[in-house]
Amino acid sequence: MIPTCDLRAQYHSIRREIDAAIGEVLESGTFTLGPQVREFEHELAQFCGCEYGIGVASGTDALRLAIDALEIGPGDEVVTTPFTFVSTASEVTRAGGTPVFVDIEPSTMNIDPAQVERAITARTRALLPVHLYGHPADMSPLMELAERHGLPVIEDAAQAMGASYRGQPIGSFGLLSCMSFFPTKSLGAFGDAGMILTRDRAMAERIDSLRRFGGSTRYRHERLGYNSRLDELQAAVLRVKLRMLGAWNARRQQIASLYDRLLAALPLRLPQTAPGVVHVYQEYTIRAPQRDALQAFLKARGIETGVYYPLPLHLQELYLDMGLGTGSFPEAERAAAEVLSLPIFPEMGDDQVETVAAVIRTFYAA
Repeated sequence: MIPTCDLRAQYHSIRREIDAAIGEVLESGTFTLGPQVREFEHELAQFCGCEYGIGVASGTDALRLAIDALEIGPGDEVVTTPFTFVSTASEVTRAGGTPVFVDIEPSTMNIDPAQVERAITARTRALLPVHLYGHPADMSPLMELAERHGLPVIEDAAQAMGASYRGQPIGSFGLLSCMSFFPTKSLGAFGDAGMILTRDRAMAERIDSLRRFGGSTRYRHERLGYNSRLDELQAAVLRVKLRMLGAWNARRQQIASLYDRLLAALPLRLPQTAPGVVHVYQEYTIRAPQRDALQAFLKARGIETGVYYPLPLHLQELYLDMGLGTGSFPEAERAAAEVLSLPIFPEMGDDQVETVAAVIRTFYAA
């Protein structure tokens, strides 16, 4: 069996450091918003080129608190992509706002900046690009649009930890940037965890208040808030893993390069990397017109794959009342029918990559 991600192998490779970090927290007796969280917030903010990090309970909570901090609510619109995980849009909806979808570029499958301006109206309150699969969205035109229209940008950077665009780290473009540390992410916790990054001190203070019941001090509450705190155990684990992230991302890039070479002659669309971009391959996602048959063929031979995402958001039952039927966003719909993410994780051996590629070649030779 070759899994899409082997978290057990990762743990075994850093077991001594992880166990020591967890033991330190257990001995301290401090489990919420303690020194491990403060240090990790600082370290990740520095890693991503920001001043402030605010640790929260999940990537979804990061989006929720970012939207709340911008006071987005009923009647407001947020421009985003339909080809993403549901929480990118659902947290806009939860706040009472409306996600306004824009189709994707076929090469990177990120939001198409050329179509964004047409989606901006007097009700638009923010742009919310997603850095899909570890490849940055095209930020220069998006930031230019945001500045021209006076709009904040929220980066959904859940899949792009360590990526960069024209020399600038992902997570440092938007007024707010949302990170997820779901276990299968390239920087993954041992459970749910997330963070919001910002360069704006007032915004950091507001989000810090929101994550602890809307108060800046204990038992004093200035606004309606949440209980959304990154705990000490997860922060300690993530601090260990952050030190490994550069090497892990480099290994992902090596694996991607090997896949590129081994699959080059097949009738597949392989991942593309735009000029000036550092792609960190959270996923190695190919596009195959015979996707479902290929996935079944691989599964029967012990190779796990993933489909991220099989149904664009505008066709989900949640958003059918928007009246955006099939054909509304043809590139997103085409991608959803073709994408297949192959196994990729830092501990994966070249022999495993070669096995996956050999089985794919067998499929096309049949």
